[in-house]
Formats: sequence, C-alpha cells, structure tokens
Amino acid sequence: MLECKNLTKIYQEKCVVNNLSFKVNRGEVFAFLGSNGAGKTTTIKMILGLVKKDSGEVVCEEGVKIGYSPETPYFPPFLTGYEVLEYYASLQKIQKEKRKEELEELLETVGLENNKTKVKHYSKGMLQRLALAQSLLGNPELLILDEPTAGLDAMGRVEIMQLIHTLQKSGKTILINSHILNDIERVCDRGIIIKKGVQLGTWNKGDNTGKNLEETFLELVGGIGE
Repeated sequence: MLECKNLTKIYQEKCVVNNLSFKVNRGEVFAFLGSNGAGKTTTIKMILGLVKKDSGEVVCEEGVKIGYSPETPYFPPFLTGYEVLEYYASLQKIQKEKRKEELEELLETVGLENNKTKVKHYSKGMLQRLALAQSLLGNPELLILDEPTAGLDAMGRVEIMQLIHTLQKSGKTILINSHILNDIERVCDRGIIIKKGVQLGTWNKGDNTGKNLEETFLELVGGIGE
C-alpha cells in the first residue's frame, strides 16, 4: 500500500534521514522504531508531504485516503472535542447529514463521549485520544500514528492498542511510531528499526531468533550514550 524508496532529508548539512527504504503492506500494522532523534517523525512528514524530501520517492496506492495522528497534536483551545471534529469534518467536506452520527461514534470509540470540556482543559492523554479520533475521520484506509499512546496511563494504552487491533481487523493498514515497545510487540506484525536516519534492521512478530522486541531493539540501537 505504501513504499518509501531511498528517502533522504538534510537539515543544515546534517543528514537526518539517509537513503531510507521500506514497504507497508495492505492490512498490516507496521512498526517504525528508533530512539529520539532517529528521523522517524521527519520521515512521516515526508510521506505526508509536510516536509520536502531532498531525494527519494514515496509511492502510495492510487486513491488511498490517509489519516494522520501527530506526535504533538494541537487543536483550537476554545473548542470542545466535538467542535474540533466538526471543523475537520467540514474541511474534508463530509456531508452535514452524516457528520453528527460519525463524530459521536468516533468520540465514543476513543473514550471521549459526552465530553463538553474545552480543549484548553484537556490532559495530554485526552489530546492524544482526540488526535486519534481526528485521524479516523472519513474512514481512511491507511493510518499513520505518531506516538498514539504518549501521555496515556496503562489502561488508556491498553484501550488504544485494542482499538488498533480492531481497526486492523476491519481492513485498515496502520503505520505506528512508538517508544513503548511492549505495545508495539502486542499489535504490530513487523517493522524496521532506524538510528540517525539509517535503517539498522527489521523485526518480525514470531521470528525464531529467541529474542523479544526490546532485546532486538537494544542490540541494534545500543545503550545510553551510544
């Protein structure tokens, strides 16, 4: 469904993404892993066209609709969660007669139903839930989720991971960037691990190495200070 070919991005003579290539297959949950500063968010923004790539190519199946949940979501603070979704629904030109039902269903899905609170009073976890709801507007086939469980407590993380599993069963393809390796190991089928913009290796659920994802990650990325 999505293929990145030799993506490269240079900021002020520093190469933050270096000749990176990978494929995301239809119907899978794909993990995009690396430590802070590895180039993950920059790569995601190049995929979305929010950052101009210096070289390389992004190929997506024709007509595929993409939903995106950013690492640090920001919404107008004077709006409620429902009003935020209503605004984005209008940008997507979702028919007015269909909006109310879809928006209420999305808010219920992410655990924000019946919430009259303005965004300025939201916790970080609530903002992450709203960002996920926004990414699901219009029923996209491909979801790109940048740290979707950041700021959530343990129960909130479990609920979001269960939702991601349900979304995959419904036919969606999902790319996830997360530092919480236990969550990744629970829901993802496979993925890649990068460091300083370079792919170090791959991970596949159920491989025969005898190592869990955390062991594989630390072996490739290295410990503190490396």
